[in-house]
Amino acid sequence: MRLSWHDLGTPRADDADGKTVEFVGWPNTALPVRTADYFLLTGEPGCCAGCLPANPLAVVEVSAEQEIEFGNTALRLSGMWRVQRDDPAGWRYQLHGARRIGLTRRTLLAASPIFCLPATATAQTLDGTAIDMHSHAGNLLRMTWGRGKFSAVADPMRQGGLSTICLAIVADSPTITLTDGRLRPSRDPSPGELFDFSWRGFEALHILAREQGLPIIKTSADLRKARSAQPSVIVSSEGADFLEGHIERLDEAYEKWQLRHLQLTHYRPNELGDIQTEPAVHDGLTAFGADVIRRCNKLGIVVDVAHGTYALVKKAAAVTTKPLVLSHTSLTERPVPWTRRILPDHARAIAATGGVIGIWPVNAYFGTYQSYAEGFAKMVDVAGIDHVGLGTDQLGLVGPSTMPSYADLPKLAAALRTRFNAEETAKLLGGNYLRVFAATL
Repeated sequence: MRLSWHDLGTPRADDADGKTVEFVGWPNTALPVRTADYFLLTGEPGCCAGCLPANPLAVVEVSAEQEIEFGNTALRLSGMWRVQRDDPAGWRYQLHGARRIGLTRRTLLAASPIFCLPATATAQTLDGTAIDMHSHAGNLLRMTWGRGKFSAVADPMRQGGLSTICLAIVADSPTITLTDGRLRPSRDPSPGELFDFSWRGFEALHILAREQGLPIIKTSADLRKARSAQPSVIVSSEGADFLEGHIERLDEAYEKWQLRHLQLTHYRPNELGDIQTEPAVHDGLTAFGADVIRRCNKLGIVVDVAHGTYALVKKAAAVTTKPLVLSHTSLTERPVPWTRRILPDHARAIAATGGVIGIWPVNAYFGTYQSYAEGFAKMVDVAGIDHVGLGTDQLGLVGPSTMPSYADLPKLAAALRTRFNAEETAKLLGGNYLRVFAATL
């Protein structure tokens, strides 16, 4: 039978006493050796020899048949599972007669929550070039309404190794309300209302950037040079509602506000198309929506189809000549009414354009960094390693976030490294979006 770290401390692990089991974990010894026949197993790589979690139930003692060679990855072991019930230090689990067996990426999903962050490896993975494809950081939305004050953006980005965020205004905000746990349109906007509100949002975004010393990315060269030592922002809009059917406003936003990332729809079916959380009225993408995509392709604005229906995405994919982005979502295997998650075919439609799908840290779906990393892995299985990225929706989630601060990004990086190598992790945390941005601009 197979046991995972999530089984430890439960009847499933205790009832396996005396049985042959398979188990995956990271070897840990008191000395920095490369082989051993006795060692401890933990759910994450330790930052140094002998570094162990405080919880003794999160450690497995291993006695091997012969010395096992350690590499820079987890071990998949088979052996007899033994349970101690009266150890004075609280240690409970042992694996006797252990031998090493083959390891696949899928078996790595047995790892446990982070207990000790390997800071050096994480810094090498991030290199200060991580990119968040969707954010409302800095209290931007409330400041657009003239409420409160800006919160820190640049400092947490520097602390976490994040170079750039796509900082988004919310174009339809005046017309949406939280109803029965989900955001819904509450009324039709007045003529010019969403244009005026969005212009105030863009102005607030630029003020925030100036006050916190955040350069605004205008070209692909700017993004290639961006580092967390001086973090940057990409001007973005969640919803193209400010256009109100006037495509010339797109050019104005590009020139006046340096708009470089445009999400077509948000929480109201607008002039561009249908959304996942309301009944369809346009059969996907409208003719105006198609014209906006073509104009974005010509100007050099990333097209984001988050919140759009699968029908919208398929039509957008047929229109665009540049890769599409779906900036914040996660994978689901079964249809659910009004969900913001997407099915595998929806993901593959984005990947087929060369685009990127952002995974968001919704705590209801991903309660730990380990499960958040698993969300990335599942999307990679469907869309491919070149088509998945980071989209936190910071300060935009209806419920709590698994990663509420950018300073915590290294925890996600460390969890991803239990499943992906350094090059793959770098793609997921920014490299894939950088490629799309360069192809668009």
